[in-house]
Amino acid sequence: MEPKTTTPIVKGIIITLILIVFGLVIYFSGQFGNQSLQYVQYLILIGGIIWSCIYYAKQLNGNTTFGNVFAHGFKTTAVIICLLAVYTFISVEFLFPDMVDKVLDEARKNMEAQKTLTSDQIQTGLDITRRFFLPFAIGGIIIIFAIVGAIASLIGAAVAKKNPQSPFQQQM
Repeated sequence: MEPKTTTPIVKGIIITLILIVFGLVIYFSGQFGNQSLQYVQYLILIGGIIWSCIYYAKQLNGNTTFGNVFAHGFKTTAVIICLLAVYTFISVEFLFPDMVDKVLDEARKNMEAQKTLTSDQIQTGLDITRRFFLPFAIGGIIIIFAIVGAIASLIGAAVAKKNPQSPFQQQM
């Protein structure tokens, strides 16, 4: 009989809620342009997926393989990606429509500080970004979080204690 394990869906929901709360803290504290805080979300994601892998192997008492632990971690990543994509759509379209303006203002400041583009080029770039902001944001979440999640799943599968037993050993 297979021991009960926490599903990737439950773990994905927990990690996603932590990421959303962290994002809201950044948003409401006005630290939207602080790049170092933006990288903390990746640390939360990596730590959460590694925890998911280790906890999965622990729930199975180590009777699992590297591939099974990796698959569990990547399933957790997939749940996180789906939930964050939906949350991003809802937050940009309905909850925080001013978020696009804040991001574009920050981008304008960065482009003006570089002094390599004319004001017309900056405005054209910002207009294109405004039109495609939501697809870029959701696409970025999907691609970047999938890559980071795969790496975290590999690390989690490597770190988790495993001592799989073959079916032949169980029969004796």
